[in-house]
Amino acid sequence: MIANDLLKGTLRTIVLKLLRDNKKLYGYEITRKVEELSKGKIKLTFGALYPVLHKLEAEGYLVTEKENIGKRVRIYYSLTPEGHSWAQSKVDEFIEYVNTMQYILKPFPA
Repeated sequence: MIANDLLKGTLRTIVLKLLRDNKKLYGYEITRKVEELSKGKIKLTFGALYPVLHKLEAEGYLVTEKENIGKRVRIYYSLTPEGHSWAQSKVDEFIEYVNTMQYILKPFPA
């Protein structure tokens, strides 16, 4: 299981990447995809996920679409055009961070 403090700094990037790759998702779907892709090592709580979704929406990176499913309303999230380009930027930034951490944690012999 991945520690919450590590996840906290990457959750926005995870959400942006998933939405970039899947066009639109609803909250529960995001949690399932993260758990599946991480082979169970990351389990998102709704208490962690929804504040990130709401903040990304307020910043103009996401839009929502409501869909009635029986008696329930499902809210789908998708990226705005600005969100698409920002998602790629955040993914590239995170890859650079991971590569840098590898140099620090496992330096190559000189």
